[in-house]
Amino acid sequence: MRETQQDQLVMAEEQMQQLRSKATELLLRDEWKEAVQAYSHFISLCQDQVSKTPEDPQHLLKLHKSLCLALSNRAEARSRLRDFAEALRDCDQALKIESTHFKTLLCKGKILLNLSRYSMALECFKTVQLDPQANGSSVSLNGYLQKCKKLELMSRTGAFDLSEWVVNGFRGKPLEPAEYIGAVQIKKSEIRGRGLFATKNIDAGTLVLVTKAVATERGILPDQNLDENAQLVMWKNFTEKVIDSGAKCSRTRDLIGTLSSGEDEDELEVPEINLFKPESEHIGGYPNEKLDVNRILSILDVNSLIEDAISSKVLGKNSDYYGVGLWVLASFINHSCVPNARRLHVGDYLIVHASRDVKAGEEITFAYFDVLSPLDKRNEMCKTWGFRCDCKRCKFEEDLYSRQDIREIEMGLERGVDAGAAVYRLEEGMRRWTVREREKGYLRASFWDACCQAYSPEKLARGWGRRIPPMDSVVDSIVEAVGSDERVLKMMVEKLKKGSGGVVEMERALKLGRGVYGKVVKKQAMKTLLGLGIL
Repeated sequence: MRETQQDQLVMAEEQMQQLRSKATELLLRDEWKEAVQAYSHFISLCQDQVSKTPEDPQHLLKLHKSLCLALSNRAEARSRLRDFAEALRDCDQALKIESTHFKTLLCKGKILLNLSRYSMALECFKTVQLDPQANGSSVSLNGYLQKCKKLELMSRTGAFDLSEWVVNGFRGKPLEPAEYIGAVQIKKSEIRGRGLFATKNIDAGTLVLVTKAVATERGILPDQNLDENAQLVMWKNFTEKVIDSGAKCSRTRDLIGTLSSGEDEDELEVPEINLFKPESEHIGGYPNEKLDVNRILSILDVNSLIEDAISSKVLGKNSDYYGVGLWVLASFINHSCVPNARRLHVGDYLIVHASRDVKAGEEITFAYFDVLSPLDKRNEMCKTWGFRCDCKRCKFEEDLYSRQDIREIEMGLERGVDAGAAVYRLEEGMRRWTVREREKGYLRASFWDACCQAYSPEKLARGWGRRIPPMDSVVDSIVEAVGSDERVLKMMVEKLKKGSGGVVEMERALKLGRGVYGKVVKKQAMKTLLGLGIL
């Protein structure tokens, strides 16, 4: 009987040894799925042997060491497949066997770093550093420690800076941002559904939030208007990535579940802002909710962001570039034709900053489309997005557009009337209509194309400069009304480059630049950016 048990033990050990060798080989060949399967088989056999040999302490210790290493290696393979939730479970099981296991702590730290749980990752790397193996390891622990410290500080303060990258001419990769949530909360919105609101005053250029994508899909489309098939393929790939992310991680699935699918928006719950912080592991109010494919597709139709939108063009990106992604918290930001925020994309991160000063209690809003356009064109764009904009600007212009004067100015521009003459008529009309300063900004933004032409140096030379307001005052009123815009900034920069401005104009341009690019670009880097000809 004893010989039979011994034979079975030997056979089991041989089988486990073969499996371990196979799994290790697969891991070294970067065949992650196959490695997970092999390690899973090994772990199952190992656990079975543990249950059968409780009276042999020495053999049990050997099995536990093998089990710990196998769990750690499976965690590594799962993390490469971005199955972070299961990878973390493997790490925790391994650490129950050996609480200071070097390889497992290192793996767990890297997984937590990927999940933006910076302080938890930092604790793992600090513990690893105490291990004698750390001195002989090929892994740069100090690099991980310093990275975690920087990201943890950024996640608390929003102190993110792209200046060095800008000054170096955008060579290499930009600094990786940390996820960050500023002074904002989610509340019911008068615009539609729920929205993101400032909890304190926010200066132009200040970071509002930095959030990592659930998934993205990117490519170069030489002719985006005609290559619909390529866009459809990208969209299919993107939706599959989102579905896969939700299937692998219950937290991701639950966060996606907080978003609107475009129906019954007024009935949806208002989630706490803390639920979106990476350190928060559980989502209250959405326990075990499963997202079916149809609902995911509806959510993506309503909440996906296109990276080539006018509000996301950043730092001279290839005009043929096309990208789509899902950033959950940013999806709560509604559209307004008087927006106060802009977005930049750095890698998989979406950076939202104030494009003009925002007051406490004010809703954070984006421009989903070009708001330097007349009311009719904006209404057309609203229809393509499936909503009607009832912001203050749209309501004001709807009332004013009943006047024949406005229609005549528009018709004159369509017939090729001199832009300076159109701006002159607009300014004279606003004086007769006793339009207030903020409302002047609305109308000047709507007639931006005419303003842009009228204030070009060539037009000014023909004499309109004395009959219409100074360009600076027009720019200030447009920015006050609809936030900073790269085209307005370009006009200011061209004036500076032609020597038509001094220190005051330079400061105005730098302030406008902060509204366009955010305070993530400091003063000297901003000067470099404005002089690069990228605008």
